[in-house]
Amino acid sequence: MSLPADFLDELRARVGLAALIGRRVKLTRAGREMKGCCPFHNEKTPSFYVNEDKGFYHCFGCGAHGDAIGFAMADGGLSFIEAVKLLAAEAGLSVPDSAPRDADTAHRAELTDLLDFAARWFQQQLDGLKGADARAYLERRAVSPELVRAFGLGFAPDSRTALTAALKAEFHAIDPTMIQAAGLAGESDDGARYDRFRGRLMFPINSRSGKMVGFGGRALGATEPKYLNSAEGPLFAKGRLLYNFHRAAPDARKTGRLLIVEGYMDVIGLARVGIKGAVAPLGTALTEDQLALAWSVVDEPVLAFDGDSAGIRAAARAAARALAVLKPGKSLRFMTLPAGQDPDDLARSGGAAAIEALLQAAQPLERFLFDSEAMTHPLDTPERRGALRQRLAELAGTIPDADLRRDYISTWTGRAQAMVRPTRPDSRPAAARSAAKGGTRSWGSMPLDPTVRHETRALSHSPNERMVAMLLLSFATRPGALDRHAEGLAELPLQSPNLIAYRDALLDDRGLPPLAFGTRPLLASALSDDEFDRRAAITLASLQELHHIDAEMQPRDCSSAEAFALESDRQQVLRRAKDEAIRRLSLLASLDNAD
Repeated sequence: MSLPADFLDELRARVGLAALIGRRVKLTRAGREMKGCCPFHNEKTPSFYVNEDKGFYHCFGCGAHGDAIGFAMADGGLSFIEAVKLLAAEAGLSVPDSAPRDADTAHRAELTDLLDFAARWFQQQLDGLKGADARAYLERRAVSPELVRAFGLGFAPDSRTALTAALKAEFHAIDPTMIQAAGLAGESDDGARYDRFRGRLMFPINSRSGKMVGFGGRALGATEPKYLNSAEGPLFAKGRLLYNFHRAAPDARKTGRLLIVEGYMDVIGLARVGIKGAVAPLGTALTEDQLALAWSVVDEPVLAFDGDSAGIRAAARAAARALAVLKPGKSLRFMTLPAGQDPDDLARSGGAAAIEALLQAAQPLERFLFDSEAMTHPLDTPERRGALRQRLAELAGTIPDADLRRDYISTWTGRAQAMVRPTRPDSRPAAARSAAKGGTRSWGSMPLDPTVRHETRALSHSPNERMVAMLLLSFATRPGALDRHAEGLAELPLQSPNLIAYRDALLDDRGLPPLAFGTRPLLASALSDDEFDRRAAITLASLQELHHIDAEMQPRDCSSAEAFALESDRQQVLRRAKDEAIRRLSLLASLDNAD
């Protein structure tokens, strides 16, 4: 019995070699590999190594060597097909009854050859005269020539036959149906074939093993759709692929972190600032197969979708879909981006530090789902609170694992009850309340990073105004940066007349009035222009965020016990958000050298 190569590749990827061998052998990390005592011969000093990236194990003592299927055969005394069936059952895959392996392999190899040639041809077009607009677009997006080469970016000229002609010249007597099967051509109603990609920036898409399987193309003009993928075919199945997975997987296994973003440019933008473990679905909602692929390298991938309404809805759909395939130890976390920004925007304005700060605050799956349901619907009546409990129960009911399902229901029920439980303020003095709670702090007394300069620590008392004053003083020492940040400064929601007068004087290039806050500049004068601009942009965005949080913290109706409890919980959520914003700003201010 023969089996298709793509099925066996998927089986090996889904199983996870280290997890499989770890059932029999205690493995420890040894650089990029895992090591342990060989299960096939007696030894006291480990000489058995597992390379997850390359998908094989090897024993330097007895010479045992193989992949996941080979290990299952050797360990269990199984035949090839028995091992495949065993692993497929664990991975949730159906084993094909049979397949004409030789013909299928040859056909797929021919399609891969066409795609490899097309990738090289697209790269040549990008470097040529017709690629000027595409190169200008990449320059505007701060994509360097090194990144262009690393990701194999190219350009498809606006021609209906240019690629087809190049393929026919390279592959003599090629069957036109092969070009279509490779996803490189389409067919009109009258039977005429045409190049599928025209006037687009081209992104090669690879399988998990790195083989070419298709392309994504971004329109450079007003053409719709904005993004176009290869057509579904023998090699390309977009619901089972993640863009950049073959590059990101080794880094993700090493760091234990995999980011799932929305678009190709987000992946490239993160790579530009040194964050290599990022992948993207191919313009679709995150599928169960894509989740399984992500879980094959890390236990808790982080979703970092765009901070607009569409991105938030996509994240909520992905979270709900993940529940149906949850297993113990496998979950998701969610990174919340500033409104209107995507990861590429944030990487360009704030660098890796801005991404890392948000990653540290990523929410676990259960909390993200609870907040998505609780914070987007009013809960001011028993009926509406009952509807929340019903929505949560329906979500939890989709979890297949009984223990996980019970845990989710218990966690969510307790949290929902806490939101509406009648509570009253403690009448004891503040000092007594703090002592009784073990010294619980409010946001204003949360400890800051010990390396934060003394003037930054004053943030705990008046974070918005004091941080604004420190930032304005920074611009006063760096007048050349004012033009680059004039719009952000002008939009700062200031209330203090002193700060408004100082800001306006800066922007108008006139004499600066005295500043009421006796503090020093936030950003060190020794910073390079690029680093100054990066930190200033993060600070301006974070101050806007703090302003919106402060506006939301204005007390609402507390006329009843239920309303008081609901408002108390809302204030706690906002205080946590404010704590996090202040922490990010404080750490940003401490990034330069101590005085």
